[in-house]
Amino acid sequence: MAATKTFDPTAPLPPPPVPWVGSDMPSGRSGPPYHITEMIAAEPHLARRLLGRLTRPGSAAELLAGAVRDALAAGQPVVVTGCGTSEHGAQGVVEILREAARAAGLATEPNAIVAAQAFEAALDPQRSGLLIGISHEGGSAATNASMHAARSNGVRIGIITAGSASPGAVLAGIVVTTDEMDQSWCHTIGYTAPLLTAAAIGAALSGRALDAERVAELMVAGAENEPVAEAIAKALARARHLIVIASGADRPAARELVLKIEEAAWIPSAMRDLETFLHGHLPATGEDTGLVLILTDRDHGAERAKRAAQALSAARGVGVQVAVIVSSEVAAAVPKGAAPAGTLVLPDAPDLPSPVAALLGSATALQLVTERIARARGTNPDAIRRDDARYRGAAAAAE
Repeated sequence: MAATKTFDPTAPLPPPPVPWVGSDMPSGRSGPPYHITEMIAAEPHLARRLLGRLTRPGSAAELLAGAVRDALAAGQPVVVTGCGTSEHGAQGVVEILREAARAAGLATEPNAIVAAQAFEAALDPQRSGLLIGISHEGGSAATNASMHAARSNGVRIGIITAGSASPGAVLAGIVVTTDEMDQSWCHTIGYTAPLLTAAAIGAALSGRALDAERVAELMVAGAENEPVAEAIAKALARARHLIVIASGADRPAARELVLKIEEAAWIPSAMRDLETFLHGHLPATGEDTGLVLILTDRDHGAERAKRAAQALSAARGVGVQVAVIVSSEVAAAVPKGAAPAGTLVLPDAPDLPSPVAALLGSATALQLVTERIARARGTNPDAIRRDDARYRGAAAAAE
């Protein structure tokens, strides 16, 4: 996305506060560019800075990779946890670490590295291994409770967070900082920063080099087709509700798109696994339903693309407005006319691990679509509706 007149996307974002305090509501803007607009433009440059630092020998990411290796070698679990955007970040971190561990010959069982919702992890804490908390500001009560409960059981604790002064960082033995703060409450940096960190951890775990410039280029590509994103937004902004479907490593991205649309554009939305969508959910859909398919994971790509084509055909058959965010390879397998609302095509990146390419390639694309849906509906995405006293009160009731 193009730079705005008053914002330099190449410059580092503000650092986390010391001493720690929670963030204030973003400044109100009557129209674009919103803060989220600027954050999307900044993400490729953040990727270069963050990966450049975390892939150096002796980095905190390398230290956390060692803790992952130790737990897996001992047959103990690695659990990654978070809430909201950070929960989806945690799920993405799991996809990246699983692939890296397999490449290193460390783990083959899917349950060796798992994601856990923070509130549930606090109620039933693990008793061995490693727990990694994901928390952009480091102040999430449920995430911090899960780390405290696991630490009480003797579990080793790591955290991926913006700064080392936060309450969450204090609970962890290994702190990997991402250093720059998201300026919108509709978090984009808060989603991509832990994924970038996981890519660095995975590189250290597997012993494979990671090209920061290649990752940045992929993130640029995800946000550069603004006309298609605007066409998708125009079609989906009229929907009564939205469904996002995905398979494999794309599922965290689908969950994140659902959250982003509900936060930014206030459209009720739901995530369905690709196969799940075809088992009973179609009767609730119709011409007032929007559907987005995210499919960029090249692992078992042919099988996923074949089933996705069937799902799109079923959705179109009942009048659903369909859009897709897909890799070049998958785009070739999508039948002509299957996605009349628009097709965002992301470049294939066979030189990157599949979940790294999928999750970081789709991140800026789903964020761009979100921002353009908010524009089409006339909503300010940054405040996640907390500029309305009722919703501000609702948020306070949950704290």
